[in-house]
Amino acid sequence: MQQMSPAVPAGGVPASRAPATVAEPHRRERKKRQTRDALVRAALTLFVAKGYEHTAVREITDTADVSERTFFRYFASKEDLVLSFIRDSQDAFVSELADRPAGEAPFAALCNAFRVSLRTLTSEEHPGEESSYLLIMRLIDVTPALLAGLLRYMHDRDDEIVRVLAAREGVDPDADRRPRLAVLAYGALTVAANREWRTGGDDSVDALLAAFDAYAAQFTPAVFERWT
Repeated sequence: MQQMSPAVPAGGVPASRAPATVAEPHRRERKKRQTRDALVRAALTLFVAKGYEHTAVREITDTADVSERTFFRYFASKEDLVLSFIRDSQDAFVSELADRPAGEAPFAALCNAFRVSLRTLTSEEHPGEESSYLLIMRLIDVTPALLAGLLRYMHDRDDEIVRVLAAREGVDPDADRRPRLAVLAYGALTVAANREWRTGGDDSVDALLAAFDAYAAQFTPAVFERWT
């Protein structure tokens, strides 16, 4: 009797093999994410215990139980690992800004994008544990090399934020100064809020957003009204 071959759908993958074929990329991505998270946790633990400058890549990989080659598949350097938190936060912010409702005023869209993206980024952090975001910001604040890297990175991303804001408002950012002014004002609020949050003794996201909202509420009176 002639042996029957498995039916092959239009996509060219036998039906009996399709589930395993589909699941494999998800498994690989999950494994990559777990390895990246392990490296980040190991690095933060060592940075807190020994300081950024006194922690070697080899110590991070030993703690995470992976090779140095594996580390460099994910990060170009220790600085790149730290700034990956900033990249993630800015990616989430830019995505949220682009998706804000069309009827929202430009500055309100910037502020609301910050609030929503921050909540999303920190939604999986456990109550009672110090925020990884706060740890990173404190580390950057006391490490000149990281602070310089942060300033370079934020300068580069500002142009992207300006373009996204201009696009949602239908203006040309090269001819219209308003998008850049709005982004600069928003940036000043986040810097002030972060500074107050880092020194306020409350490392919760609620405390950061409360500081941000307080500065946002005072922005118009501080700039456009008399103080007495």
